[in-house]
Amino acid sequence: MSAKEILTGAEALIRSLELENVETMFGLPGGCILPAYDPLLKSSIRHILVRHEQGAGHMAQGYAHVTGRPGVAMVTSGPAATNMVTPLCDAFMDSIPMVCITGQVSTTAIGTDAFQECDTVGITRSVTKHNELVMRAEDIPMAIRQAFHIATTGRPGPVLVDLPKDILQNKMEWNWPTDEEVLEALPGYRPTTKGHSRMIREAAKLLLAAEQPVLYLGGGVLKARAAEAVRELAELLQIPVVTTLMARGAFPDDHELCYGMPGMHGTATAITAMQKADLLCALGARFDDRVTGKVATFAPDAKIIHVDIDPAEQGKVRKPDVPIVGDCRLVVEEIVKAVKEMLADGVERADITPWRSRVNGWREQFPLTYDQSEPGARLKPQYCLERLRDAATDDTILVAGVGQHQMWSSLFWKFNKPYTWVNSGGLGTMGFAVPAAIGAKAAKPEATVWAIDGDGCFQMTAQELVTATTEGIHVKIAILNNTYLGMVRQWQEMFYGERYSEVDLSGCPDFVKWAEAMGCVGIRVESPEEVDAAIAKANSINDRSVVVEFRVEEFEKVFPMVPAGASNDDVLLHPSQESRREFLK
Repeated sequence: MSAKEILTGAEALIRSLELENVETMFGLPGGCILPAYDPLLKSSIRHILVRHEQGAGHMAQGYAHVTGRPGVAMVTSGPAATNMVTPLCDAFMDSIPMVCITGQVSTTAIGTDAFQECDTVGITRSVTKHNELVMRAEDIPMAIRQAFHIATTGRPGPVLVDLPKDILQNKMEWNWPTDEEVLEALPGYRPTTKGHSRMIREAAKLLLAAEQPVLYLGGGVLKARAAEAVRELAELLQIPVVTTLMARGAFPDDHELCYGMPGMHGTATAITAMQKADLLCALGARFDDRVTGKVATFAPDAKIIHVDIDPAEQGKVRKPDVPIVGDCRLVVEEIVKAVKEMLADGVERADITPWRSRVNGWREQFPLTYDQSEPGARLKPQYCLERLRDAATDDTILVAGVGQHQMWSSLFWKFNKPYTWVNSGGLGTMGFAVPAAIGAKAAKPEATVWAIDGDGCFQMTAQELVTATTEGIHVKIAILNNTYLGMVRQWQEMFYGERYSEVDLSGCPDFVKWAEAMGCVGIRVESPEEVDAAIAKANSINDRSVVVEFRVEEFEKVFPMVPAGASNDDVLLHPSQESRREFLK
């Protein structure tokens, strides 16, 4: 009988991460987590040293967005843990698999208000799928195994493991739990993945009977790796498809059945198609308020099929006629099978040709629009995005911050492949783009990663470009600098009588010099004539990160727009299209 291997808790932690196939992690050391950083020196894991703990969290998110594997962040106790709350909440709302490891004061000091102590588990309980304070070194392997299992099964999400310093220092007998032991230790956690067969048949019946159906795709399509199955369903029945902010890329934008993004700043076609539909087949979507507008008037004549892995989403906002709890890919595959069987049995399909013609008419009448043609006109942000898009490949990963630039990015870029769009959807976290882009690039070093940021967002986490420089993770940043908190300014202009309160950022720093100070190449663009040359230069530089500052029109607004709390029927069109509003009736 071989002798048991004795490890410290810290050594057990790092070995556990290696056995979970962690290749890259993001973090910043400090006193309570310091024991874990010592065995990290001899591990196979690449640790990326960030400049702020929030950056570590967003990098882990970016990594997870493009790989589907959990992003891993490790920080110390107290303020380091509280700095992780924002990315944890962001990951929780957008269903991003993430494992966060935090240091904690020694067990004998817990509850004494010790230096850098905080109740990390209590603080993060509402923004994690699961969290745990580990009180014995021998429990570390099980805690890590459970963390990865919970983060990646069912509805994905963030999990936090809090480790006191003395637990990391204590000795333990190494033991790696089996899959069976992990499941036995989580008796109440059994996510439903297979959809109910009767509900699947009912969904197929509704899809065949509908005369004005819409496939409403949410981020769950991407989480479930269901894009291929969804495309088969759409093409089988020739159903119009809309892709939410979190689902961009789940269905190709250049496909004839794709009608763009619905919601507050969605396309007029997508918004109206949902409003006029007689059936919404919601796949991995949660009827977010930004999509529904005023719930009482949302898609008033539509029956609802709702497929979601999380039973808590069923009926939360809109009561479905056919609720199906299960893995989106597995359920859609079964729906496709049921539809084919019914068609083979002679079940007639409703004629949706008039509906397709009507929706196509809206698309022709209400394209996305802006005007860059006037001589001497200020540079338009939409033009910058279109030129960036046209110089990019379908494999380019686009990361956005939050605000006007996020909406323009989602609208004017063409997403034809899954996992090429990274953004903060549910929480709307300013400062997300730069660190998330670094995380995405760390995960996909062969890919070109562009981050689209605003001048307000950029200033929140720009220090992480130092991380990019020192780690050799070269990203490209486009700042759409309108010298305002643009989305807030748009609301103040439209709904607050042009009373601009605390939104003027005209005292911004020199972004080119700032970029150069962080080891990046800085480029400034002030006119339409300079755009293409600047983009070509940025794309040609691969040995450093690049920051391109586009000095854009200050008062450009995002259209279409559904005012907060209003009905989607009251969507505000681009001023040049308002005269054609009757075509949406």
